[in-house]
Amino acid sequence: MRQLLKYTLMLSLLMAISISLFAQKKKVDKAKTLTDRQLWLKEMDKMVRPMMSSLAKDSLTILMPQETSIRVDNKAHRVKVQYLEVLGRVLSGIAPWLQLEGGSAEEVALRNQYRQWAIQGIKNSLDSNARDFMRYDVGGQQLVDASFVAYAFVRAPWLWENLDQENQELLVKSIQTTRRFKPVFSNWLLFSAMNEVFLAKFGKDWDVMRVDYALQQLEQWYVGDGIYKDGTSFAFDYYNSFVIHPYLATIMNVVKTKTNAYNQMFEKIKKRNERYAIIQERLINADGTFPATGRSLIYRGAAFQHLADMAWRKVLPKELSPEQVRCALTAVIKKTLESPSTYKNGWLTLGLYGSQPNIADFYNNQGSPYLATAIFLPLGLTETDAFWANPPVKWSAQKVWAGEDFPNDHSSDLR
Repeated sequence: MRQLLKYTLMLSLLMAISISLFAQKKKVDKAKTLTDRQLWLKEMDKMVRPMMSSLAKDSLTILMPQETSIRVDNKAHRVKVQYLEVLGRVLSGIAPWLQLEGGSAEEVALRNQYRQWAIQGIKNSLDSNARDFMRYDVGGQQLVDASFVAYAFVRAPWLWENLDQENQELLVKSIQTTRRFKPVFSNWLLFSAMNEVFLAKFGKDWDVMRVDYALQQLEQWYVGDGIYKDGTSFAFDYYNSFVIHPYLATIMNVVKTKTNAYNQMFEKIKKRNERYAIIQERLINADGTFPATGRSLIYRGAAFQHLADMAWRKVLPKELSPEQVRCALTAVIKKTLESPSTYKNGWLTLGLYGSQPNIADFYNNQGSPYLATAIFLPLGLTETDAFWANPPVKWSAQKVWAGEDFPNDHSSDLR
């Protein structure tokens, strides 16, 4: 009897210990659970820290790999331009967050670190005596890359305000240098326009004709249902989000402060922005995947730059709630970055889901995939904004494939 009592007591003790350990594990697991914003910040930091910290230390050209597409057209040239390419893409993606003030103590500290790196890195890129000096006159690709740098400053005036006058002047001259390059007759017209819009925003002489030409030509390339052709022929890819819609919206917002001449066109652009945002949200599958179609797929989450940009600017159409978009974009971030081969030695690989060399296009280099930072644009909203603060909800694909009743969808011409 005593032996039985002894075993019973031991069993009770073991059960008590197990319950206690289980409870502690639940507390630890709960503590490790990140909010969506914390997850975004973690992924953003992981993605851009190697580049930003290296440039601030004038070591980017030493530490950045020199990967190019397996079908590269001119490897030496693509490597030469990759540094300005990565600078523009990273800065334009994190610009709204750099512009933001406040937040948790941890986030403020992180932002202050990145602000310091950004200013010092920009200075190094403009210093002809620095290892990381970046020229803007070595080929047409510089027109593209300069426009992303310009875009970063338009999105985050803080960068301009905290750059000393000497470097402001160097930056202006560098961007003006790209006027010598004739843009490809495609979305490239918007790159020329963005460079001029940067000059206009900060009170410099700007070429109205370059902006007008881009706006008028894109109007000719509008095909309907919120979608533009990228040049003379239509392609089913993500360039309406990689470039066309975000650039048009930003150009519109600056130009309308200078003239009323485009008001009628801008009203159309606004409605097309909204329609394409609806289409974008519906392209995100229930698991965060999306159709892998068209070129430049190695830009990963930048396929939804337009949706992220609309959320950050708080101009989502009434059909899309901010929290719905947050949940959809979070799923895309998780899916596009979850593969173990997404990074190699801390740097993004060329691929959509991990390293997939055959997906890369001839113009891709190590700097190219960093357009993926564009999905982080809503980090420019405060943590108390509805985008972050509202409880999670299902996005369209989740609702539809869960069998829930769902509003119908129909095209809009918007010519």
